[in-house]
Amino acid sequence: MNRLLLLLTIWMAACTNPKQEFFPPKGTRDVNPDTRLAINFRTEPTIGTQGKIRIWDAETDEVVDSLDLSIPAGPTRRTTLPKPPYAWEPYNYDQPRRTNADTKPGTPSGIAGPTSDAYQLTIIGGFTDGFHFHPIIVTGTKAEIYPHHNLLDYDRSYYVTIDEGVLTTEQDDFHGITKADGWCFHTKHEAPAAHKRVLTVSSDGSADFTTVQGAMDFIPDNSTEHYTVYIHDGDYEELVYFRNKRNVTIEGESREGVYIHYPNNEVFNPHPDDVSTNELPGTFPSRRAAFMVDNCSDITLRNLTIATTLRGQAEGLLINGERILLEEVTINGSGDALQANGSIYLYRCRIKGDGDTILGRGPCYFERCRIVSRGPFMWIRNTEANHGNIFYHCRFQGIGGKQLLARTSPKYPSSATCEAVLINCQLENVAPEGWAGLPEDTSRVRFWEYNSRDTEDNAIDTSQRAAGSRRLDPAHDRDTIRYYSDPANILYGWNPRHQTK
Repeated sequence: MNRLLLLLTIWMAACTNPKQEFFPPKGTRDVNPDTRLAINFRTEPTIGTQGKIRIWDAETDEVVDSLDLSIPAGPTRRTTLPKPPYAWEPYNYDQPRRTNADTKPGTPSGIAGPTSDAYQLTIIGGFTDGFHFHPIIVTGTKAEIYPHHNLLDYDRSYYVTIDEGVLTTEQDDFHGITKADGWCFHTKHEAPAAHKRVLTVSSDGSADFTTVQGAMDFIPDNSTEHYTVYIHDGDYEELVYFRNKRNVTIEGESREGVYIHYPNNEVFNPHPDDVSTNELPGTFPSRRAAFMVDNCSDITLRNLTIATTLRGQAEGLLINGERILLEEVTINGSGDALQANGSIYLYRCRIKGDGDTILGRGPCYFERCRIVSRGPFMWIRNTEANHGNIFYHCRFQGIGGKQLLARTSPKYPSSATCEAVLINCQLENVAPEGWAGLPEDTSRVRFWEYNSRDTEDNAIDTSQRAAGSRRLDPAHDRDTIRYYSDPANILYGWNPRHQTK
C-alpha cells in the first residue's frame, strides 16, 4: 500500500510539475503568426551547436521553417578588413517589400555584394541583405526560439520538432521534440481587419500581434492614413527594423513596462565588406541597432524603453527620417546609443550610453531630456545644409569621470560646420574644456551654450572652455537665444510641441 501511495505521489508530481512548459501551449488555437516559441525548463538549459528546429505544416507534413544550430548566430569579432567607401549612389528604397517567404536572406538590395550565409540570416522589414540573429536565446530557465520572419500564415496548423542536442539540461531530461510529442498549434483565422487603425501588441500573444515587428509589417508602406500601434507592458526581445512607414504612432502602456531590446552591435551585424553605412544621406542602411526607423516620416514613439544589450558601437535606437517625435522614451545603448539623422524632436527622453552617446547628422531638438554618458555626450556630423543638435532645458550627467559635451575630428568634413547648442541646461561631471577636436578655422562651428548651470542651479565656470567654442550673452545674443528656443527654427518649420501629451 505504501509503495502504491508513493508511485501515485510521484505520478501526481510529474503531472503538476512537468519537466517543460511550452509556449504556445500544446494544442493552442488562435495563435499569432508572428509568435515566438518558448520552452520553460526546471533549470537553465544549454544551447547546443548541432541539430535543427523545424516547424511543419500539419496538413501537408512539409517543413515551413528550419533553424540549423550548426550555423553560428553571427560574428563575435570585429572585421580586420579596411574600411570600405560609402555608397556612390543613393540607396533605392522604392523596391517591393520582400520577405523570407519569397527571397533568400542575403540577397543584395543595393550596391553591396551578397551577405555571406556563414551565419544565421533573416529578412526583417523588407531588408533582403538580412540580419544576423540568435535562433535561441536563453534567459534563466526559458529558451526562446526565434523563427525566421513572415513564414507562418493565418488559419494554418503547425507542429514543432527539435532534434536531440539542440537543448540540453543538467538533469539530462530533455531529448528533443518529435511529432508524437504533440507540440502543435493553430494560427488565428485571419489578420486584423483592413480598416483597423489601432493595432495592439502583447508579448503573451493575447493581442493583434505578439511582436512589435509583426505590427509594423502589417502597416502598408507610405500610408496616408494614420495608424497607432499600442504595446502592452512586456519584455520584447527582438530586432525591430522598418522602412517607408508614414503617419504611425507607436505607444507603450508604460515607459518602464514596455522593454524592447536585443543584443546587437556593429560586430554582430556589421556594415557590408564593400560598403560603409550612414555617414551621408541616402547611403546603405545600418543594421547594428536594436530598433531601427529607416526612411520614415511623421512617426511618433512614446512611453517605452528601447535598448541594445551589447557593448561597442551599438545603438539602442537608429533613426533616418523626417518629423520623428520621441516623447517619454528611454534609450539605452553603448557607443552611439542614439543615432539621429533627419528632423527629430525629443521631449522628456532619457538617453544613456558609453560615449559619443548621440551620433548623427541632425537636425535634432532635445527638450527637457536627460543624457547620461560614460564618454563624450555627442559626436555631431551635420553639414551646412541643416542644423545639428539643440538642447533646451536638458540635463547632462557624466559618469566614470568628467566627460566632454561634444567632440569632432578634422578627418571628417562635418567638423568645419558641426553645431551643438545648449540653452538653459544643467551640467554634472562635464569636463572644464567642454568641447574637443575643433578645426583651426572655427568660423562655421557652433559649439555654443547659454546659461549652463550645475545641479544646485549655480552658474557653471566656463572660463576653460575650448578655443573656438562660445558662451552666448543674454543681452548681445538675445535674438540668437530666442531663435534656438523655438524648435520650428531648427526643424524646417515643424513645431512638434503641440503634439506632445
